[in-house]
Formats: sequence, C-alpha cells, structure tokens
Amino acid sequence: MSVARLSDRVRRDLAYLSYPSREWTVPHYHDGDRVVDVLIVGAGQSGLAIAFGLKRERIDNIRIVDRNQRGFEGPWRRFARMTGLRTSKDVWGIDLGIPSLTPRAWYEATFGRQAWERIASIPPDQWRKYLDWFRDVLELPVENETEVTSIEPAGNFLVAHLRRRGRVKRVHARKIVLATGIEGNGRWRAPKALAANLPPERYAHSTDDIDFSRLAGKRVGVLGVGASALDNAAAALEAGAISVDVCFRRADIPRINPLAWANFAGMLGHFGELTDLERWRFMRHILEELPVPPPQDAFWRCRRFANFAWYPNCAWQSVRDEDGVAQVEAEAGKFTFDFIIFATGMETDLSVRPELAPIIHQIALWRDRFTPPPGEESELLARHPYLGQAFEFMEREPGTAPFLTRLHNFTLGAMPSLGITGAAITGMRYGVPRLIHGLVRDLFREDAGAHYRDLLAYAVPELQTLESAFAWMDRLAAEAIDPCVSIHHLDPAVLAESSQGKLSLQDAQDDSANVLLERISVECAAVSPRTPRGATRSAKRRRRRK
Repeated sequence: MSVARLSDRVRRDLAYLSYPSREWTVPHYHDGDRVVDVLIVGAGQSGLAIAFGLKRERIDNIRIVDRNQRGFEGPWRRFARMTGLRTSKDVWGIDLGIPSLTPRAWYEATFGRQAWERIASIPPDQWRKYLDWFRDVLELPVENETEVTSIEPAGNFLVAHLRRRGRVKRVHARKIVLATGIEGNGRWRAPKALAANLPPERYAHSTDDIDFSRLAGKRVGVLGVGASALDNAAAALEAGAISVDVCFRRADIPRINPLAWANFAGMLGHFGELTDLERWRFMRHILEELPVPPPQDAFWRCRRFANFAWYPNCAWQSVRDEDGVAQVEAEAGKFTFDFIIFATGMETDLSVRPELAPIIHQIALWRDRFTPPPGEESELLARHPYLGQAFEFMEREPGTAPFLTRLHNFTLGAMPSLGITGAAITGMRYGVPRLIHGLVRDLFREDAGAHYRDLLAYAVPELQTLESAFAWMDRLAAEAIDPCVSIHHLDPAVLAESSQGKLSLQDAQDDSANVLLERISVECAAVSPRTPRGATRSAKRRRRRK
C-alpha cells in the first residue's frame, strides 16, 4: 500500500466514525471577533494529537501555533541525536486508536512490511516525517513561526499575545493548552557556576545546535550520564573527536529504567486518581531515587570507540578558561578539554517561562498544596505545578484566580500530578483523551444555558405530515415544479434581501431580483385558476377504484 492509498484509507475510516457530526460549541465574541474555543501552544506530537482529538469531538474553532518553522516542531530534527526512538516501535496513542493513522501503518506504507519487521525502533527523522504526514492528512491548521509571549486573564476569557515576524497580536481564547513538551516546565540550562568562566565557543548544552564537525581532533568533555549525554558523546566521536570523556557524580552508571515498569494501563491511565502522598512517593522514587539510565544501544554506540572513557564519582567542582582550553577541577582529578557539552538536563522552574510571567504568582505548585512526611522531602517535586484532573492549573490561593481552570499544562511538568501522560509518547493513549474529555466537558457546561435555550427553540419536525407517503410526495413534487406556488413559500426576509441585491453579486445587464419576482407574480396572476395537479390525480384514482 502506498502512502497516498493509506491517506485515502484514513479519510474513509474517519468518515465511518463521523457521528455525531454537528459542530456544537456556542460562538463567543470580543470586539466583534469570534473568540477561539481552544488555542493550542505547540505543534509537536502532543499538540497535533490534541488538535485531532478536538476535531473528532467536532470542536473546529481552534488554533495551533508553534514558534519553530515547519518540520522543526519538537526535538526530532533539532537535538534528538539518538539513532532510534527510546519508545517501543509498537506504541500507539497520537492516532487515538485509528489503525490507519498509526506509526506502523505509515512506516509500512512508506518502506514496506519487511522493513518494519527489520527495525528495532523508529529513527527520529522518520518519526518527524510521520508527524508531517499526520498533520497533512488530517488537515490540521498549524501556524508556524508564531510564538506565545504571554498569557493573562481578560474577563471571561484568556488573552494570548502572539508574536509573528516582529508583530504582536492579541488573541482571546476560552481555553489554552500548553503542549510545549519537556521544556514547557522550565528551560534547558548549563550550570551557572561551571559555565560562568567559559567563553561561548568553549561549551554548549546538549540541546543546543552543535556543529559536530568542528569537534574533529578535539578533546571533548561531557558532564552527565543520561541518554542525551551518550547521544552527544557518540556524535562527537563519530565526527572525529580525539577523545571524549563522560563524567558524572554517581558511583556507577544507572542500570534500571523505572519508566519501563510504569508502562501498564493502571499506572498510565489512573495515576492521577491516587492520593497526594501516593503520587509523591511514586514520583520521588522515579525522578530522584532511580534515575533513568542511558539506553544500551547508546552506550554501545560510544563503547566501540577506543578513545571513549567514563568517570564515575566525578562531580565537577570548578571550570576555568586558560590558554584557549577549559581546565576542569573534579572529584576524580583534573581534566583539560577543548570543548564541553553540558548534558545536565532541564531546570524545573515555571517562573522562567515567559508566557506565564503575568500569572506565575497565582499558580499552585506542589509545595503549596502538599507537605511530605519527614525524610521524604524533594525540592525537585516541590517545584512542579499542582494540576487538576484535566491538566488545568490550580490556584495558589483558592478563590483568587478562577481563570486558571482555562489554562491546561500538557507538558512534562504534569508528571507528579498525572503521571507520564503529558509529554511522553507512551502516555498519550491515556493523556490525550483525559485532556479532551476535560475540555469538552468544560466548554459544554459553561454554555449549558445557551444549549437549553436552543433546545426550547428547536422546532424541526420529525413527523412532517399525516398524509399517506404517496400523497405527500405527490404534493411536494407538484409544488417543486410550480413557480407560482414556490414563490409564495419563500421566506419574506429572503425576498426582502433579494430585492435589495444583498444575496449575491449580479451582472450589471441582468434584471434586478425585485424585477424578476414582479414579472413571475404577474405571469402567475394571468394564469386562469385550475385544479391542483395532485387533486386531479387523486380524483382519477378514486374513479378507477370505483
């Protein structure tokens, strides 16, 4: 099957599942412009899945924005330097259960079924191409190179400031979803104390745009031992670095991946229903006591080079630039590097997110809502946002910022509250439906009064006539071909607009609508009265029956 045929199959599958098809949200307006029902910030895998979920629920008044150019949403073509995704190739979730939309369906259509059987994991560039196809086949309206610079309340709505090509526009929305991935919970950052004395050309963070060709013949130091540390170390070795030393503070390289244990329906789908204490203990063990190790293939990718070395118990104490090289003082001794890569992860801190700056002081963190037992403290967990059941932010002081229920945080920052459902591919099968359910519920409940009034005004007859089916169709057919009858059934308002030329543009040489209507009326009046066709036929039938 080709990708073109697969795309046709997707459209057919979705047509089979199109019920209910009615777009139902109630329009809201601000200064004459319709307010967006849901604004999605981020068009990576999470943002695309959320948009698809909303469209399936017939919420079409949405906008999706991403600050990156098309094809560079997410990390896959920027700093994902692995050879294959860490996730099992059989995982699904972004497709929301539509088999023809799964990564496997696309991969087999692109490369063949045997190619799928041969790979152990999906290469990151192929995953990015799958996401591009996913976006196109679903016709998701992504606005690239558009950045949200701030979010704040505006009456019954939220207002987002969107910057594109130097111009800033205010957009009002009923709901905003932050689908900004891992970095949505803070920022990537090299340790201040270590990078402070280095010139910019001497170091980079593992998520920076690194020209690895410049590292050929260089001595490279990598601080950290996670997946990104070894991915970058391997990239430097493959580029011809003369040596690559990986340094880390732990006594050994972590071996056990707690996230692999968490891949079951109970944990993925219902972690958010646990008590605060239970959630705290689970996440404290996963995030602090048992850090995620580098994958085996990432280690072997480095290990095949004789000039690769790793140093446990090697926390760096100071770094200084001297004679064009970096001199490192560490617990395990002294090192000299031509270039340093800090693979030190992300700093968890919502206060550094510019879009949240106007409201950060009103957002509840875990430290505001939960006090752990003595000996179970965690500064890392305490800095995470304390979220509601649909990923919505909560108030730091109850009753002071009700608008926060309109802002949903579908990022890695949701882990302590809702598990690995906000930014991990493995959790999307459960996280996206949870979020969509909350958005649909809130939009409907907010407009329950308007829907009730619409119900009271509903007057579309299910039973249209008490005539026999034959007589009813006979009469409709007669009226359909009789202009004298049809013209009198036209809506008076439509007639009024037509006589004023408001229905459509017309040729200057044509008669106006009111002239044509007057001519038809005169012609109908000139016709002598006659028995309606239906009545004549009915009389003939009665005579035949006699």
